[in-house]
Amino acid sequence: MLDIVPGMATRLDSLVIDANRPRELAEFWAQLLGWTITFADDEEIDVEAPGDDGLLLVFGTVPEAKDPAVKNRVHLDLASTSPSDQAAKVDRALALGARKRDIGQGAVPWEVLADPEGNEFCVLEPRPGYTTTEAIAAVVVDARDPLSLAGFWAEAAGWRIGNQEPVIVGLRAPTGRGPWLEFLRSDEAKAGKNRLHLDVAPFADGDTAAEADRLCGLGARRIDIGQGDVPWDVLADPEGNEFCVLSPR
Repeated sequence: MLDIVPGMATRLDSLVIDANRPRELAEFWAQLLGWTITFADDEEIDVEAPGDDGLLLVFGTVPEAKDPAVKNRVHLDLASTSPSDQAAKVDRALALGARKRDIGQGAVPWEVLADPEGNEFCVLEPRPGYTTTEAIAAVVVDARDPLSLAGFWAEAAGWRIGNQEPVIVGLRAPTGRGPWLEFLRSDEAKAGKNRLHLDVAPFADGDTAAEADRLCGLGARRIDIGQGDVPWDVLADPEGNEFCVLSPR
């Protein structure tokens, strides 16, 4: 197994989800995961796990609706502890406003659903590798070259490669808890701006511009998505996925 030791100059901070109705979508995910809305203003709504191991979910307002014909390149996988727990989570999601989604998956042991704004997610069957992940098993990113992209994100997120297979490579947080960050081989081309993207942040004594420069040296590039004058840097990773380098924290 490839062992990449991250520089630990930035850390994974949050998963940002574009939404037409951010309050409604945040409430859906908070209720489904058993998490809590911890912050809300006119620009964003934050949803957090009860403990310290969950990934912060940030819902921001965008005017564009998701194209139902285009599958997101980033999606969430939810964990389950038994077949009955998996079925209960699917039923709960449907009752909260999700719907079943056919993306050509065929006969598989997991359930593919879409949240109320059409973002695909999966409710997985019980798997040994996800027993310490809590509600979210993984954040999954489509990739043409999973190992190469995982290597970049090991440096950006400060995580290590914990699983390496021909079609999927997974990063694990240093604590060994919380969701995996997985890169899944896909030949589908990226179309438009991702509706889900990751944000990283320097540590308290770090510098946003310097860390953005470091990540650009590793294959990222600065991009303009109309963000204007903001205190963070907007980059694209080596396969074009947008992400932000936030202020130190």
